[in-house]
Amino acid sequence: MSARKRVGVLISGRGSNLQALIEACAAPDYPAEIVTVISNRPEALGLERARKAGIAALAIDHKTYASRKTFDAALNGALCEAGVELVCSAGFMRLLTPAFVEAWRDRQINVHPSLLPAFRGLRPHEQALAAGVLISGATVHFVRPEMDAGPILLQAAVPVLAGDTPDSLAARVLEAEHVIYPKALALIASGQAWVEGEAVRFASPELGRPVFLAEQ
Repeated sequence: MSARKRVGVLISGRGSNLQALIEACAAPDYPAEIVTVISNRPEALGLERARKAGIAALAIDHKTYASRKTFDAALNGALCEAGVELVCSAGFMRLLTPAFVEAWRDRQINVHPSLLPAFRGLRPHEQALAAGVLISGATVHFVRPEMDAGPILLQAAVPVLAGDTPDSLAARVLEAEHVIYPKALALIASGQAWVEGEAVRFASPELGRPVFLAEQ
């Protein structure tokens, strides 16, 4: 197979989506490899996940930088130093500057726990329950300067069940995230999905079909 794409993963917390990506990358035929994991929080548990998997892990504490611009410059420098080709935001709780986003345009993806464009921003599960929707889910999208915006790459839908709480819905949606994030990364790393204008194109139509997870 051709050379695997070098991936940098950005995290802020426990790194459950990072773990899903690590496990996917362990397959010999997977088209990407994680070369660095970076957190803006030194205490993030995901850093230890990376180290246990033999992946370079780095904390760049945003609190030690005077501005978003200087923090993003340090983050960009670390990614470039590691030879990163694709960036995955996986629970990275920082708004990135337009300059950073443009530097990685169409090479950075994010996973969000809703069916975008619905329920952007914080507390998407509370938003979904308040709206009374019957279906929620997860979205992998290319990153743009606006929060939770950008061309949609993959989505997975899960049912909203009677009696759901934000926590129970979040757990169900998280399982969907773990399914589609590795799949989405594989699509762009292998060249089977790409951006034209502000839309994602696929090498074949079935690659972009949504995933439906059954009731649990």
